[in-house]
Amino acid sequence: MMRGYLLNAKGERLALPPFTGWRLVRTGTVPCDSFEGTCLWENGTDKRLEECCRLTVEEDGQRRFTGVLDECELRWSEKGSELTVSGRGLAALLLDNESPARDYQAATLADILREHVTPYGIQAAGTGSLPTVPGFSTSTGWSQWQVLYSFAKYHGGVEPWFDVYGNLTVDGARQGQRLKLSDSAGPLEIAWRDKRYGVYSEILVQDRGSLKSQQVVNEKFRSQGGVCRRVVTLPGKSAYEAIRYSGEYQLKESWRGRFRLWITLPGSYRCEPGDTLEVSLKKPGIQGLWRVLETESVLDAKGRRVKLTLGEG
Repeated sequence: MMRGYLLNAKGERLALPPFTGWRLVRTGTVPCDSFEGTCLWENGTDKRLEECCRLTVEEDGQRRFTGVLDECELRWSEKGSELTVSGRGLAALLLDNESPARDYQAATLADILREHVTPYGIQAAGTGSLPTVPGFSTSTGWSQWQVLYSFAKYHGGVEPWFDVYGNLTVDGARQGQRLKLSDSAGPLEIAWRDKRYGVYSEILVQDRGSLKSQQVVNEKFRSQGGVCRRVVTLPGKSAYEAIRYSGEYQLKESWRGRFRLWITLPGSYRCEPGDTLEVSLKKPGIQGLWRVLETESVLDAKGRRVKLTLGEG
């Protein structure tokens, strides 16, 4: 049974009736986790709805979602009175708020969390040893998420993520569990995609200061006939910032999105973004390790099912 709870700014909780239909998307990062659920509602335009700002969802006593309450909608029809609530994960707080332009002489992870994350009530459950970044700066119009992501990913090689409780982790330890998925799970639909568009075969890296250039090649893609070159100019900021613009980094990022696998399963197959699936599907002939990027759980008139979005493991 899936139930929702609305919280106001004081932390007071309003329990909702069990959801009769819902859609839960988990990514752990951006795009945000999201939830939309509908339940029977006999309290009309209850003033408590206006005061609520957070939404948590539990299934059989276990937390499935924690986020910002974005919308409440009441509907009266022949079905009776229904309430639909929707929200996004707490990453939305960092996406919705902009950071002023700022230059740090030397930025640490503690500085970034203190100035750009914790003021929004977000707790950091895990923090690793990320390098101090000399000359780190933010630009006008950057969201707080952009600041955090730029510091962690481009300078520390770590992708920030949120758990189901809305806690932030920035330590690179998102290993997840390893699960097996075979034909016995009874997949309803399987889709596999090889998207060549957007994959780079070559990066020409130019150094603005020394006027030198270096060619970095994706030999595998080029041997398959791939022809897509990009020219990248290294900024004159710092060696750390150069990581973001380096040829190897650009090639790796472009390749990450090439292969996707979507599997829709009946019922409530439980896994999380960051988990690894050992896939063995005879009908399409798909074998190997795949990484869970997104889960979409749904209960509607067609029944309950979950759609998994997988990338190369």
